[in-house]
Amino acid sequence: MAEQRIALVTGANKGIGLAVARGLLALGLVVYLGCRDPENGRRAAASLEDLAPGARSVRLDVTEAASITAAFDRLDREEGVLDILVNNAGIVGPLDPPSASSMQGLRETYETNVFGVVAVTNAMLPLLRRSPAGRIVNLTSDLGSLTLASADPSFPQLLAYNSSKTALNAITVTYANELRSDGILVNAVSPGSVATDQNGHRGELTPDQGARLPIRFATLPQHGPTGTAVTAGSDLEERPLPW
Repeated sequence: MAEQRIALVTGANKGIGLAVARGLLALGLVVYLGCRDPENGRRAAASLEDLAPGARSVRLDVTEAASITAAFDRLDREEGVLDILVNNAGIVGPLDPPSASSMQGLRETYETNVFGVVAVTNAMLPLLRRSPAGRIVNLTSDLGSLTLASADPSFPQLLAYNSSKTALNAITVTYANELRSDGILVNAVSPGSVATDQNGHRGELTPDQGARLPIRFATLPQHGPTGTAVTAGSDLEERPLPW
């Protein structure tokens, strides 16, 4: 059984996921970088070697059941426990307006942003339940807020992405309620407007800045919040994210 805290971050070969992994390593954790492409995962882990020896890549495609099972088997064999799961992997999906959205694009977005989160979470729950302080962080977005969208007619009209993050928020609350008795805290965190490949690097924050809030919620103390959604503004101040 592991003595150090163990974390798994999905979509961790670049961007916010890699920054979250870097921050958790700096806190002394062993971090498994979940990546679809094994070579990208190895490069990402190698880039963190100077920071700490605890970076380990694991092949993990959140849309592929066999990959998820293999990742669980490896974590179970090597660590026997998982303390932190950061569901970071996500895609933007089609940029068409709702009336022009294809069913294929909608399904592909949900496969990663919604069904992938559920599949990975359910697979890893046996390991999380062995932890004395299990934590699950779901990376959401301000674009998933129904309150913000309904108050602003100019709100971005990304049907697939926005609705997938709205669904993720509901998933977060549902898991939080089920897992309270296990002491597992589950929260949704929007990292803010972060410059990544997904937005052509047009965000206001760096990946390291965007990782600060997910890292904080991944390492919440006992009796920390659960079933909440928070966001970070350009000033890096934490704010409640309205549903």
